[in-house]
Order: sequence, then C-alpha cells, then structure tokens
Amino acid sequence: MPRPIAPTARIVPQTTKVHGETRVDDYGWLRNRDDRDVLAYLEAENAYTEAMTEHLATLRETLYREMRGRIKETDSSAPFKKGDFWYYSRTESGKQYPIYCRKYGTLEAPEAVILDQNTLAEGHEYCRLGVLRVSPDHRVLAYSLDTAGSEVYTLLFKDLENGRLLGEKIPNTYYSAEWSNDGAFVFYTVLDEAKRPFRVMRHAMGTDVADDVDVFRDMDDAFFVSLSKTRSESFILISSESKTTSEVHFIAADSPLDAPQVVHSREAGLEYEVAHHDDRFFIVTNHEATNFQVMEAPVSAPRKTNWVAFLPYQEAIKVDAVDAFQSHLVVWQREHGLTGIRVVDLQSGEVHTVSHQEPVYTVTPGDNPEFETSVLRFRYSSLVTPPSVCDYDMRTRETNVVKRTEILGGYDPAHYESERITVTASDGTAVPVSLVYRKPLVRDGTRPALLYGYGSYGISIDPAFGSERVSLLDRGFLFAIAHLRGGGELGRTWYERGKLFEKEQTFSDFIDAADHLISNGYTKSDRLAIRGGSAGGMLMGTVVNRRPDLFRAVVAEVPFVDVINTMLDPTLPLTVTEYDEWGNPGDGDVYAYMRAYSPYDNVRRQAYPNILVTAGLNDPRVQYWEPAKWTAKLRTAKTDDNVLLLKTNMGAGHAGASGRYDRLRELAFWMAFVIDRVTGNR
Repeated sequence: MPRPIAPTARIVPQTTKVHGETRVDDYGWLRNRDDRDVLAYLEAENAYTEAMTEHLATLRETLYREMRGRIKETDSSAPFKKGDFWYYSRTESGKQYPIYCRKYGTLEAPEAVILDQNTLAEGHEYCRLGVLRVSPDHRVLAYSLDTAGSEVYTLLFKDLENGRLLGEKIPNTYYSAEWSNDGAFVFYTVLDEAKRPFRVMRHAMGTDVADDVDVFRDMDDAFFVSLSKTRSESFILISSESKTTSEVHFIAADSPLDAPQVVHSREAGLEYEVAHHDDRFFIVTNHEATNFQVMEAPVSAPRKTNWVAFLPYQEAIKVDAVDAFQSHLVVWQREHGLTGIRVVDLQSGEVHTVSHQEPVYTVTPGDNPEFETSVLRFRYSSLVTPPSVCDYDMRTRETNVVKRTEILGGYDPAHYESERITVTASDGTAVPVSLVYRKPLVRDGTRPALLYGYGSYGISIDPAFGSERVSLLDRGFLFAIAHLRGGGELGRTWYERGKLFEKEQTFSDFIDAADHLISNGYTKSDRLAIRGGSAGGMLMGTVVNRRPDLFRAVVAEVPFVDVINTMLDPTLPLTVTEYDEWGNPGDGDVYAYMRAYSPYDNVRRQAYPNILVTAGLNDPRVQYWEPAKWTAKLRTAKTDDNVLLLKTNMGAGHAGASGRYDRLRELAFWMAFVIDRVTGNR
C-alpha cells in the first residue's frame, strides 16, 4: 500500500521569522482540524498503518487474549467506609466500565448501585468520569462526564434515593468539585478558552445554573485552579498552582457563603499545600527546604511568618505530601529513589517508618476518607508483585492485606526478578534504572529489551506492577525504566537538573542508559525497543534524532515533538503554564536552547529505526497535529526502509481509549509492533 500523501494544494509552506531565523513549516496546514482534507489525511494514515500491520492481526489477538486472560473480569474493589456507608466499585465480565456501589451499615447489607458507567457509555466511543462526589448526607451524587476525550466535563447530579437525575447540568467543568457540609452548595471549577481551570463557581442545589456565583478567579495564565476538601471536613481548599509557585485559599465548609481566605499570598518560587488538624494547618513547603519540609501554622493566622517546623528537615528525604488524621500525621516521602511512609503519633510525638520487604517497590495512598481512625490504607506493588490494598494500624503497626489483585493465567512471581542498577551518565552522575525479567538472566546480548523513559515535570515513574507486561516478559523481554533527571525519583534537585537550560540531561541520561544495557550484555541495539508518551514522546523524538543506531524500534505515544511552534502559541492549552518547565522561546536564549533539541526541528536526512507514533484527535494536551507533522517530516527525511506508522484515535484524547477492553486492544497493538520488529516473531 502506498504511503499517505498530503494533498498537493494544501502543502503551502508556512514561513515565520523568529529571532532572525526564517522558519519554514511544510506541514502547518495539518493544524486545521475543520478541513476535510486534514481528516482524510489522518484516516489515510490509519489505513496505511492497518495495512502495514495486517500480518500482525493474529499476534495482536493472541496478546489481547493473554492480557484479558490475566484479569479477573468480574471483581470488586476493596470497600472503604464513609459515614454509615461502605463504598466500592465492581466490574462484570464483558463490560468495559466499573459499576459504583455502596452498602448501608455492614458489608452484608443489600447492594445499592449509585452509578453504572456502562449505562452512561451507551452510544459513545469514549466515556470517562471526572468528579465522583457523594453529598455529606449521602443522598445526592455529583459526577462529571467526558464523552470525547477532550477533558472538558459536564457536571451532573443524581438523587440516590430515587435514582433520578436532577435538573442541574453544568458544562465546561474540570476535574474537581466539592460539597458544602450542609449539602446545599457545590463548588466546581470552570475552564477558560485555553481549557485552563481558572475559576471557582458556587452552585446552590435546586436553583438555575445561570445564577451560580463566582467565588474565585485566577487570571494568571500560568496557574491552574483546583478544589479539595480537608479530611476533617472543616474546609474547602482552593489551590492555584503553576509549575513553580502555589497559593491556597480556604472556605469553612460549614459557612459556604463566606469569602475565601488566603493561607499565604503567592511568592514566585514558593510552593506549598495544606492539611487541616484541629486549630492548625500542616504545611508541606519548599520554604527553606529544597526537598520540602513539614511545617505548621494556626488556622487563625496561617501566613508564612507564622510557619514553624513540625518535623526536622532532612535533605536526603523528599516530602511528597501529608495526610492528617485525628491522632496521626502520615508523611508520604521518597528516600534513595523509593516511595515510603512515615507516621507521627500526634499525642506522643513518636515517629516511625513503615517497612517493606522487597528491595524495589512502590507504595501510594489508598482510600482514606475518615478522619477519626488509626488505620491507614495504602496500595503496594512492585515490578513482580501484583497490587495489594493494605490497611496499616498506626497504633499497633500491623499490616492487613485487604485485597490482593488476582492475576489469572498461572502467573507466578517466583519466575521473575526485579532489581535496580546504576548507570554512570556521561557527566559522572549515577542514574538509577529499574529492571524486571523472567529468570534466569544471561547477559549475552541476545535478550530483547524495552526501555521506558519520561523525565519531565518532576513526575516519578515508580516500579509498579503491570499485568500486561507479562506478555513481553514471557517472550523473553527485559523491561527497564530509566529514572531520568527531570523526573522526581531522587528529589527536587533531580527534577531541577532536567528542566529549562538543563533539559539536555534528560536526553543524555536516556542514551547513557541504553548504552549501558547494550555494553553490559543485557541486550543489543538490534534487540532494543524504546517507549515514551507525551513529554516522554518528546524524549523519544530527541534521542532517535541523535542516536538512531541505538534502537531497533520506537513507540512514541501522543508525543510532544513540535516544541517550539507549540510554545510560541499562548492560545494553546498548557503553553503559558509550561514556560516554567521548558522556557519561553520568545526569549532568544531559550529559543536557541530549545531549537537544539526540539524533535520536529531536528529531523534530518538519515536512517531511522522502526517507529510507531500515536495521536488522539481530541487531545488537549498534545494536539494531534504534532505527531502528524512529525511523522510527515520523518517520511521525507528518512533514508531507510524501516516502518514508520501513525495511528490516530479519532474519538479520544491524551489518555487513549477509556474502556478497559479497548485499552487492552491498544496495548496489544504496540506490543505486537515491538515484538515483530525486535524479534521477528509473529
């Protein structure tokens, strides 16, 4: 099948001049999503991709059935108690989405379904929930729905006593909403034209939405606004956050008509978040603490001049967050690149750390809605251990595994090994890499490998379990995660050393990790595939421009590759707020630095590995045209006969398919591509 060719009449180069450089964009026409020729071009690319992978149909189906076969399709989550109710979700075999339920009083009580997402999804290719909040009296459910993948949600209300929808319907909302304690009011966030949550509104239940009250606005385009409620249920918090600065306002949840009060007015570079306990706020902040510390201040006077240290600051420990309970404070932290839990007894002052058995693992918060409890729920997994929901008694220090995810199909953790190795980067920095493989490991270079990377926004890619990954491991693959600078695995400094004018470190770390795997016999370059999405897709685009010889296959999912053109356009979602991450190319020095790594700007005539690129037509984070333009430019430049494919989901956005079975189909697609290109097995 011939490669898709852009309509000749549409290929009119777009020329601009930036800092004295004439920029020519041959594929700028692809930005016009209302043009039928653009949609036809994307469909032609999809048809080409399908034709070029038709020989993998059997393998894709095999992989899909394997992955589906490991899932307990009819299952339920671990219930959690909120007031007099036990809440949980469950799935049924053959159904794409969860069913949200509750029981009154005891787990032996009759089940009441509060929301069936499968019903909501009828007639839609895509269906994702944003908000799911039951009113304090447990009588009304507030939920929000996105049926396009655009991350623009409609907020709806359901009477849980009779099952009927209420009349209120609020469009153009985002991911957060909170109830006042009397259940008479709902606070929610609204999007601006750039799809930035910038405004908090208050809706009085039973009234016309047109009469909703404007509570808070943040007109600084660099800040996103979100809502939360303290576990004590005393306050509704309004958080405004950029990449480097934050500001929190609070409203007494018993006095929803009050104006918001600020904890501390924003200062450039000052970040903080708060948790409430009695007459004080616990504050996690980078004030005089690069890796953040825990401070406290009175609710009556919470400004920074009244902040005092609650726990001694430890440079080697990154404090991620705190959870306040009536008698305990839980500190979620990172040490030596691993997540951990520290518990403070607020009565005795005694501090202890929760221990775990495996050398490489991940712990994350679970459902903890109750304030007056000594039991902390957390989730635990590793690269070989399936996820477990654990209840930890903070008084007795005993752990009870409430639910361990059952992996069907004969999975045995004893057949696999995980470890963390250290790669010496080109500048001498020690970069951790997590590995998992089926035993035994023979380092003779024959094993196929998949190296994953991200390395941006301070986001940590922690070593957690993925049942779908077993399909690769059982085919001999080694799976590796490179914990790159720009991520948050080793603390705030690790992040700072991989952003702005130090972004190059992220790319060189990944290349050094690949070199290490090859030179130490874990794999060979013709057996090595790499994968990354979004900012990780930018990583894929940059390293493949620079070292195409290192890789056999590349999977770049919704890749942020047209860096300069996007960052020069402040009307796009995320652009302004991400100046703190990448820089503003309106500045000449930033432009020059960005120009040296932007994948789209550095495509050149050379041989490239096999590449699969994905996109979402409704993606608000990485617009579909970025991967489309990059693919088109690669087609004209590459000198090899390797496969270059673009697959655009025409009914979804950044996260891909919303249904669990559809998601498995997407995983099977790229896995089949990798297996075929790296091993030749079909």
